[in-house]
Amino acid sequence: MHMTPDQRKHYDEHGYVVVERALAPADLAPVIHGYEDFIDVQVRRLYQTGALTQLHAGEPFERRLARICEQDVSIYSQIDLMYCRLLGIFEFLRNDRLLDLLEGIIGPEIICSPIQHARAKLPAGLLQNAPQADDSTRAQIHAMVAENVAPWHQDAQVHLEVADPHEIVTVWVPLVDATPENGCLQLIPGVHRQQTVYWSEGFGVSEQRLPPGDVVTLPMRAGDVLLMDKLIPHRSTPNQTDDIRWSLDLRYQRTGTPTGRDDYPVFVARSRARRETEFTDYDQWCRDWERALAAIPLPQRPRRQDGQTEPRRVETLL
Repeated sequence: MHMTPDQRKHYDEHGYVVVERALAPADLAPVIHGYEDFIDVQVRRLYQTGALTQLHAGEPFERRLARICEQDVSIYSQIDLMYCRLLGIFEFLRNDRLLDLLEGIIGPEIICSPIQHARAKLPAGLLQNAPQADDSTRAQIHAMVAENVAPWHQDAQVHLEVADPHEIVTVWVPLVDATPENGCLQLIPGVHRQQTVYWSEGFGVSEQRLPPGDVVTLPMRAGDVLLMDKLIPHRSTPNQTDDIRWSLDLRYQRTGTPTGRDDYPVFVARSRARRETEFTDYDQWCRDWERALAAIPLPQRPRRQDGQTEPRRVETLL
């Protein structure tokens, strides 16, 4: 599916666009099945060691990990895509339907940024379902629930200043339906035109420094795709359901531009001019992440400086 002129106009004017039914169930299935298999292997290992008393094998994808976390939280810390490195994820990063949409913004030469995550947004009430958990597990559950209720922020805040002048498109893909009840995204459109990275103390943008604008809530179905400019403030809200809101957030940009996190694996996802440069080696991708994380663990990566900045003008790509 290619971006329509109206969709491109919406992206340019508002800094985001939701493309409904951009992906088919077959596009998401390898990712979901990969996570189901990964979780099942880990659960059976924990069950054999006695860390878990139940396999929760009858629970659906949306709920199984939440039930497991009521007793043991160790799997949760492994689900981000650079740690578990699933084949289905690697293939999805190069999904043709996705790249067709991105080509309408970035152009035909596209790299996949290493700023990429899988999110398993746990239910806010998970602690209430784990009365037998010890103090350490309860503290970890509390932290895990809180970390995926993202405050207002811009994605430009998570890369170094060297990438400020360049177009970076955030791709947000729900693997299950995202609703106001389970913590879908909210954003403030149009702020990208101000060309400013807004900062507060620590990560995010405080209510006091948040630029004015109407807040838009974005419920999305599995298969919908959100494309968003890196300067659009957005947040997610608590998950008030019993299920996990699974999603992917990925970044793409024009080949040859700095990602602002270039110590981690960057690869050519599409090249119309030089097809031989497109990266297709899954095993090499895994090795690249292993080496990068061994050299600079994610919590130790370089950060941009705090304080409001005025980045240089974002270049025009098309």
